[in-house]
Amino acid sequence: MDKETNNFRDRIGTMNAEGKRAWVYPKKPEGRFYRYRTQLTWVLLAFLILSPFIHINGNQFMLFNVIGREFYIFAQPFWPQDFYLGVTAMIIGVLFITLFTSAFGRIFCGWICPQTIFMEMVFRKIEYWIEGDRGAQMRLDKQEWNNEKIRKKGFKWFLFFLISFGIANVFLAYLVGSKRLLQYVTQGPLENISTFTALLIFTGVFYFIFSWFREQVCTIACPYGRLQSVLLDKKSVVVAYDRKRGERTQGRSKFKKNENRAALGKGDCIDCFQCVNVCPTGIDIRNGTQLECINCTACIDACDAMMEKVDLPKGLIGFYSEENIEKEEKFTFNPRMKGFAAILLVLVGILSGMLFIRSDVEATILRLPGQLYETRANDVISNVYTFKLINKTTGSFEDVHFKLLSHNGTIESVTHENITVPEKGLAEGTLFIEIPKAVLKDEKSSVEIGIYSGNKLIETTTTNFMGPRSFR
Repeated sequence: MDKETNNFRDRIGTMNAEGKRAWVYPKKPEGRFYRYRTQLTWVLLAFLILSPFIHINGNQFMLFNVIGREFYIFAQPFWPQDFYLGVTAMIIGVLFITLFTSAFGRIFCGWICPQTIFMEMVFRKIEYWIEGDRGAQMRLDKQEWNNEKIRKKGFKWFLFFLISFGIANVFLAYLVGSKRLLQYVTQGPLENISTFTALLIFTGVFYFIFSWFREQVCTIACPYGRLQSVLLDKKSVVVAYDRKRGERTQGRSKFKKNENRAALGKGDCIDCFQCVNVCPTGIDIRNGTQLECINCTACIDACDAMMEKVDLPKGLIGFYSEENIEKEEKFTFNPRMKGFAAILLVLVGILSGMLFIRSDVEATILRLPGQLYETRANDVISNVYTFKLINKTTGSFEDVHFKLLSHNGTIESVTHENITVPEKGLAEGTLFIEIPKAVLKDEKSSVEIGIYSGNKLIETTTTNFMGPRSFR
């Protein structure tokens, strides 16, 4: 391989030899994989756009209100106290991506990543509709500014801005809630100037990304592209070019009718550059696996279409591992993948268990700081406590009271009134726990307390009870 064909190793596909931006004009993809991606895109976009506007039992389907400390995932409420569940889920997500990348490369980027979905399936399609395919776009950019160019570019940028504004509104619905968003819209921007300003800033960010920065998010900004090179090995299945079949002994050459390429030692690659022209990140897949490749499969569709036209077998570019190409070995799970999978299954089991035992009410009962125990009539020891009850549901708990489960004794609230824990709210106060001295076996005992709503046990918790040192 000479220096000219090997220069792809010196720079990424979106930069030229001088280090300047090389604008990518991908050809409009067609084929079965592109149809699959389009169908999947409609499902994912519908989920992304509709999720914050769907309510089940009064709960928003998906909400991540960090400032208001209000979270809903699949219409199930979660609180900051459930942070450990979020951390566990994030660890599972990272491990899943690690395992999936080790086995199948960067296919997440090409098929599921929101950046790719919006760029390739929304903004790029608008560009094809207004400016035309690859050649027409290149000619339009080179020509002088005239009525046609101003009309097409202006209309495209206007639509880009509207869609960016819509995306910003959808993300705002995830952060503050769709009901509040609709309230902001009804009141108008002047009544919510700070929110509207933030909305315009995010609109500008999305507009910048999808109208100018584009595929550089994947090749420069996204850390996942760098992580890919660490995770892939010879057994990883990625979008790859079968160089043994494509090159053979004499290498690539242009197609000639009625030529026996196999007998002449020529590879099946006819050097048509369709795989290069259709690539959204501007690389040549024939150079091997590169960090810019997002496994979008556009090159597979383009190559299969050309192979069909020249009556050669499809699959010159496809899902292959390096061992599959070199040794014709089938994909197998290696020990590293098995280790990731085992850890992943364990963590999923742990998360499932934590979700199963997660209660609707979180109770915290603590001894009042700086207060000693008190000896009352009939040798009864009394400790004073503060309590906090957090209701994680959308229904209130009435007639809430406390009972000692581990010792004979009594619990009395300072207010002597029935406690109500409102929906998605909390109740707090002070209570006394009284236990006879004869029952205590140590100066510090752990007591178990049941929290009841009427006759229904809704939560249990433990706290420390202090007694006289002489009862050790």
